Amino acid sequence: MPWDTLKLSDGTEIPSIAYGTGSLGKGQGTVDKVDQAISVGFNHIDTAQSYRNEEEAGAALRESGLKREDVYITTKYSGVGGLDIATSIQNSLKNLGVKYVDLYLIHNPRIVPDIPTAWKAMEKVKADGLAKNIGVSNFTVPQLTILLASAKVKPAANQIRFHPYVLAEQTPVLEFASENGIVIEAYSPLTPLTRQPGGPVDAPVKKIADRLKAAPEQVLLAWAKAKGTVVVTTSSNKQRLESYLDAGDLELTSDDIAAIDAAGISGAKYVAIRTFIRRAATAVLIGAVSLSLSKYLGADLPSTMFPYL
Repeated sequence: MPWDTLKLSDGTEIPSIAYGTGSLGKGQGTVDKVDQAISVGFNHIDTAQSYRNEEEAGAALRESGLKREDVYITTKYSGVGGLDIATSIQNSLKNLGVKYVDLYLIHNPRIVPDIPTAWKAMEKVKADGLAKNIGVSNFTVPQLTILLASAKVKPAANQIRFHPYVLAEQTPVLEFASENGIVIEAYSPLTPLTRQPGGPVDAPVKKIADRLKAAPEQVLLAWAKAKGTVVVTTSSNKQRLESYLDAGDLELTSDDIAAIDAAGISGAKYVAIRTFIRRAATAVLIGAVSLSLSKYLGADLPSTMFPYL
C-alpha cells in the first residue's frame, strides 16, 4: 500500500509520511533540501520552533508553488526564549509565512511547568484557527493521562522516538494512544541502521530486504508504517527520498513484523550498553582534556564547560 493518509480524532486526515527538518540547520541549504523533498512528492513538512528553520521551510513552501491546502505543515512549541504558547504560535506563523498550521505540538512535556495550563493555551490556539489540530511530542502515558483529565480537546497526535530498539519501551504509549484515538508519529525510525548498526535488528531487516529486493531503510520504514504510525524521516539525497516514498508500497508479512519486533526487543539491552560505553568513553576523553588544560592553565576547569550528555 502507498503512504495513505491517516484519520485524526476530529475526522481530518494527516499524510502518513513527513519530511523532518530537525537535523537540517539554517540557511539556503535547508531551503533547497525542503524544496527537493517537496519536488519528489513529500507533502507533509515537520519543523519546530527549536529547529530555528521555520523561515527556511516557509521559503521552500512558497517556492514550490503549491497551494496552502496541498501541503500539511507541522510545527512545535519548544519554549524557545521563554516565550509563551500564544506568542510562539504567532512567531511560527510569521516565520512560515502562513495563516495557520495543520498540526501544532508541545515539543516536550519538560518545557511546560504545568501540563493542564499549557494544554488550555493549546486549545485556544485551535479555537482561534491558528492550528487545525493540536497535539504533543515525547509524552509518556502518565503525562498523557494528566493532560486528558482536564482536556476539552484531545491531542490529535503524539510524536515520539520510535524504532525497533525502543519498541518495548514505547508499546504502552502506542496502546494508550490507540485506546484514546491519538495518532502516533514516529521520529528516528531508521536509528538501528544509522546510529546503532551491527545490532540484532540488522539480520532480519537484511533478510527481508533481500527477499523483497528493497533497501534495509525501506524495510524499517515499512515496519513503522505497519505499526500504524506517521513516519517522520529525512535525507539530503534525492534518490534516498524517492526510495523512502517507494517504501510505502512494501508489503511486510506478519512474520516479517514479528521478526523485527523480536530482534528489537532483544537488542534493547545491547543498545543501552553501547550507549553507556560511548558516553563513558566520551566522559573519560573529556576528563583527560580537562585535566590537560587545567595543568596547562594552572587552574581547575568547571565540568559544565564540557557537556556531553
